[in-house]
Amino acid sequence: MTETCSCPTEAGNQVCDLPAQNFEQKSHDEGYCLECGEKGITIEGQTIKSMLAVSLRELMDADYLFCRTETCPVIYFSSDGAQTFTYSQIRERVYQKEPNSEDVNVCYCFGHTVGEISNSSPENQDMIVNDITSGIRTGQCACDLRNPQGSCCLGNVRGIIKLTQSTAT
Repeated sequence: MTETCSCPTEAGNQVCDLPAQNFEQKSHDEGYCLECGEKGITIEGQTIKSMLAVSLRELMDADYLFCRTETCPVIYFSSDGAQTFTYSQIRERVYQKEPNSEDVNVCYCFGHTVGEISNSSPENQDMIVNDITSGIRTGQCACDLRNPQGSCCLGNVRGIIKLTQSTAT
């Protein structure tokens, strides 16, 4: 992550040659995204390895977190703040970054999208939850590998259902 420099453009664009007090450095608290400042969610190594679209040689030996802030370009970041990965470096669209995009997956294992869930009748929404639950029970899910957040989607699915039901009344 680069530091924000408040130097005038004539100072140069690669290295700021003005005194250090002109830098607006972001402090780093372990576990917080340097870009948006929100606390990240711990992510397993296998999740980030399966999601990255770049050479895994770029992956440092570090603990990584998932940034769920919708407006933040960072998807994953190392706990020490030394490395970040953005959308252009991962294989999947991320529900948390595009919660209003109807064609983005919410359930990555069974292919349920935001639009499918939010535009369904309450009966069909129940069927979607039952489909996911059944897949979990039969060992057919792989949330740790397929879901960018590295965990089960049911909380997200139920959140969309709750939101659509509250706006319908």
